[in-house]
Amino acid sequence: MTSKTIHYPLYKKEDTDAFFALFQNNLANFVVIAVTMLGMGFPASIVFGKVIPGAAVAVMAGNLYYAYMAKQLAHREGRTDVTALSYGISTPVMFVFLFGVLAPANALTGDHELAWKIAVGAAFLSGLVEVLVSFSGNWIRDRLPRAALLGAIAGVALTFVAGEMLFNTFSIPVVGLVSLAIILIGIVGKLAMPFRIPASLFAVVAGTILAFTLGYQSPTAIQEGLANIGFYPILPTIAPFEGMTYLFGSLIGILAVLIPITLYNAIETMNNVDAMSAVGDSYDVRKCQAVDGAGTMIGALFGGLFPTTVYIATVGSKQMGAGRGYSILNAIVFGLAAMSGVIAAMAAIIPLAAVAPILVFVGMSMVGTAFTSNDKKYYPAVAIAMLPYLANYVMTRFNNAAGEVVSNISLGIVPLGQGALFTAILLGAMTVAIIDRNFKQAIIFSLIASLLSFIGFIHAPKLAINAAPDYTIGYLLVAVLFGYYAWKEAKASGQVEVKRKAAA
Repeated sequence: MTSKTIHYPLYKKEDTDAFFALFQNNLANFVVIAVTMLGMGFPASIVFGKVIPGAAVAVMAGNLYYAYMAKQLAHREGRTDVTALSYGISTPVMFVFLFGVLAPANALTGDHELAWKIAVGAAFLSGLVEVLVSFSGNWIRDRLPRAALLGAIAGVALTFVAGEMLFNTFSIPVVGLVSLAIILIGIVGKLAMPFRIPASLFAVVAGTILAFTLGYQSPTAIQEGLANIGFYPILPTIAPFEGMTYLFGSLIGILAVLIPITLYNAIETMNNVDAMSAVGDSYDVRKCQAVDGAGTMIGALFGGLFPTTVYIATVGSKQMGAGRGYSILNAIVFGLAAMSGVIAAMAAIIPLAAVAPILVFVGMSMVGTAFTSNDKKYYPAVAIAMLPYLANYVMTRFNNAAGEVVSNISLGIVPLGQGALFTAILLGAMTVAIIDRNFKQAIIFSLIASLLSFIGFIHAPKLAINAAPDYTIGYLLVAVLFGYYAWKEAKASGQVEVKRKAAA
């Protein structure tokens, strides 16, 4: 179609409301990142000097490019009512990277700087994988059972997100329980808050006021927060390439998180772009996946460690009548907020117990989605896919003492926790295949599990030949068992066909 000359405005009044909606979404993620990382013990120099500016670069790059894509679409179709895609850090994936990548790296290395480098390297690789997935994402999605993928992600959500954050909620019950109740009333119960303030914002404000009023948060925190106001330059770093050396070495188990969570992110982008197409603005899904991956890689090159995605909130922006201006303004504001230390100030003032209930809800939602997005018959597959991350959580939290302490519970905890996400997906996929009586597919998944055990991707502390022989043999025997039932199914099907022909 030939491009048409039209006046597609850079900014219009409808962009203002859409900007505040997108701004609040991204700001909440940035504050959660800062508060969580500080709670893990990461120094402010890494959090505010590297991670937040790097994440801001990713947000800036993506928002500006999507504004450009909106202009292209507007001129190509001769319309002025085109809305740019909303873009930012993927909230579910953010939690996986915080608690499934950064936290284990920090626990296993005991070095904040090194853990940050490893996580940044993981983010860069995740972005690269999504760019590659943009060429073949549909093919992979069609062959990876949804119950297995979402069940594995739900395992992370149950342990490292909802579980971990519920612990933090109960650490200061006067603050945490009130904030949790507000979240449950406003978001789960769908009841309006005073003055129609968004429930998440009201929970944070109410929890913060309680913390200061009751003495759980010192007034000096305000001074510390304001002291964070300053200039944080956005600088490139070679940290992603330094961190990768560990991902392909002693911390190969963390690398196992990347493939499934990147596929999840690519599918999230695909679904959200499809939703936008349904309301009138049709963008190229493959290009959007590539943009999200490239944005993640750019952010990693500046110290950010969180994958980005197209937001479902784009549909809301479309309904508001927004154009491309809100996306451009979001990029500018987040760049300024990151460099000026405004996000650092808010992170110092807001206590973790006031934010944690929001994350509890996010974790609950991710677990709930894993079930509601699948047919009821696949619930067992979702459930079994969630369990390996329970072992990973216990293993990670006991850190170097895991072998000694956890062995008193079970010898299977540590190996089950190594490469947990791959194990989760494979167990879930085998269960789906069994439910569908597709034993040939079950054989394939069990052979893949045997291969990954053999080279150390799962059930082993590092890559090696014959890394986990017991598990290699175990999965091979499982494949033989599946082969037997595949033969029985084929034989029964043949007998039915013979009887049908005889009857005919």
